[in-house]
Amino acid sequence: MDKKYFKPDDKILKERLTPIQYEVTQNNATERPFSSEYNDNDEEGIYVDIASGEPLFSSKHKFDAGCGWPSFSEPIENNNVIEKKDTSHGMLRTEVRSKQGDSHLGHVFDDGPRNMGGLRYCINGAALKFIRRGDLEKEGYGEYLKIFEQ
Repeated sequence: MDKKYFKPDDKILKERLTPIQYEVTQNNATERPFSSEYNDNDEEGIYVDIASGEPLFSSKHKFDAGCGWPSFSEPIENNNVIEKKDTSHGMLRTEVRSKQGDSHLGHVFDDGPRNMGGLRYCINGAALKFIRRGDLEKEGYGEYLKIFEQ
């Protein structure tokens, strides 16, 4: 991949992101369930990190988990998503973060659809930006068009 993704400095993030986007991605907050514009989005396209632009998830792997947050069965590219042990709130979970942007995205659970691999990436919509299939080329994500041609 010839594109470079990085985390902008904090001043730029505070200017560019809404308060909830900043709190979720930079301070590990969680948006209210069913509050994301992407929860019911069924358009074809990809979801990228709102802070860094890293490609994270595809609509091909999105499903309705009924949990109130956008859910995906797998990342678009495994090396763009990192997993970390999370023991906050008295629970043991696996946190999901973007690799280059280091944005908090959500958590991954093993209760996803078995026919899709069994994982559920439960992701805060506030951490995402949706790029429609028709806009992938002009937004610089043309290499991901192949996902929708299969």
